[in-house]
Amino acid sequence: MAVPKKRTGHSAQGSRRANWKATKPETTKCPNCGETVLTHTVCTACGTYKGQPVRLADKAAAVAVEEKKPAKKASKKAKTEEVKAEVEEVKAEETVEEKTEE
Repeated sequence: MAVPKKRTGHSAQGSRRANWKATKPETTKCPNCGETVLTHTVCTACGTYKGQPVRLADKAAAVAVEEKKPAKKASKKAKTEEVKAEVEEVKAEETVEEKTEE
């Protein structure tokens, strides 16, 4: 296996890596809705590709996946406030029932 005889200097390393450039992704406007879209991809806003609607089965599956995401859990403070509100409602109902019985 080949092993380098000397270390590569910073200058040589930098000049070798000078061609490593990041490129900006190509974008176009959707012909259907006018939204900016990556080229050769389906428009996320309207679900069309080259002016043609994409199969609805794929779109329905994507919507189903989004619906399955669990909702964020309520904080402890919100839960305690809900419990307090329920207790107050029960107490109010009990006092109303006592007054109607008398």
